[in-house]
Amino acid sequence: MLQMPKRAHDVMVAHCLVGMPDEACGLLSGNPDEGRVTRCHPTGNLAASAKLYTVDPKDHLRADRAAEAEGDAIIGVFHSHTHTEAYPSPTDVNQAPDPDWHYVIVSLRDTSPMVRSYRIVGGTIEEEPVVLTDR
Repeated sequence: MLQMPKRAHDVMVAHCLVGMPDEACGLLSGNPDEGRVTRCHPTGNLAASAKLYTVDPKDHLRADRAAEAEGDAIIGVFHSHTHTEAYPSPTDVNQAPDPDWHYVIVSLRDTSPMVRSYRIVGGTIEEEPVVLTDR
């Protein structure tokens, strides 16, 4: 399960909407043992593509440092799918760098954004619930 404050969820979805027509991306920091997000870190997409994303390494470093300063760690990555469902593509699976991370996809295909989270380990995809919290 991934627990996410509503404010982090809203920042994530807004970043994805602003990124249109390209995919938008970012990182999530929090407590890795609890699967609890404390902060959303929007990042640049160096791929500048509607079909791919590449987290800007400078933004990744900034997010990592900010998380560490807050006593947290990077626990996941998010990106948008501009025209498809919120399910990992083969490219997403191949790019999944850490089996402990949460992989969040924001689908912008329909009128209302759809947010889903997955664990990807050794190419196996397992969906997990996303629970929004007040804090």
